[in-house]
Amino acid sequence: MIEVEGLTKAYGKYLAVDDVTFRVEPGTVTGFLGPNGAGKSTTMRMMVGLTPPTAGSSTILGVPYSQIPNPGTYVGVLLDASAQHAGRTGREVLHLGATLMGLDESRVDEMLAVVGLSDVEAKRRVGNYSLGMRQRLGIAHALLGDPQVLVLDEPANGLDPAGIRWMRGLLRSFAERGGTVLLSSHLLHEIEMIADELVVIGHGKIVAQGSKAELVAASGTLVRSLDLDTLGVALKQAELEFSRTATNSLIVQATGEQIGRVAADSGVVLTELRAADGAGLEEMFLQLTAEDTRDEVPA
Repeated sequence: MIEVEGLTKAYGKYLAVDDVTFRVEPGTVTGFLGPNGAGKSTTMRMMVGLTPPTAGSSTILGVPYSQIPNPGTYVGVLLDASAQHAGRTGREVLHLGATLMGLDESRVDEMLAVVGLSDVEAKRRVGNYSLGMRQRLGIAHALLGDPQVLVLDEPANGLDPAGIRWMRGLLRSFAERGGTVLLSSHLLHEIEMIADELVVIGHGKIVAQGSKAELVAASGTLVRSLDLDTLGVALKQAELEFSRTATNSLIVQATGEQIGRVAADSGVVLTELRAADGAGLEEMFLQLTAEDTRDEVPA
């Protein structure tokens, strides 16, 4: 269980994270979704004690992360795969982690096999690893202590399609065994493929959260037209709620038949009319991306 309550981080007058609250339940994968610079990484750093919050709190397994004894055996964390010591070999990185956690050396071999790093690759220095190999090593380190909770920031970066599919299977299996997974990404498709729950952040604030099924069901109908302005006026007159997206379409909270009748009565030609389904989430995300171009503020 992860609980985040009112987390806020201010750098002077700039709010990188603004009153963020959400919960991650055991047995689920929760996707923490938002454009680059939206506040995902800062939130996760506060959760694991690397960045002090200005306000608010977070607990993992019922207590603040800093109060968890031997935390690697309870919480696996991967925030930056590129932060690993470039001069050590992959095996040395895991060996050091195992030693600090009081684990048997056999756990190192087990995790190397789980993430698909061969003996030859494990003996290479991390500085010679590709980003995808570093991600695999980072995931191995996060899993090293057989934790109950995983907190992973953009773990799909640098992985090829086969690697991404492997990671999805690994995390799905972890959750099915009762584990708790918080997975951040700016890649909507990858989050949709694996997540049970979604938390969407933009400009440091939570803009949507709930089960994937709930958010998809609330997506309405996607509409494109040769004259969106006229259609928008007609929809307002018909008292149908809608929002305009960053990709020149409308998401309307109405059935296709209702929208078609409004369009026909107003003489507007529709070029696309379909249930939004995942497209509704995509349009919401693209809108956030178009508006939120900030870079993360370093701690």
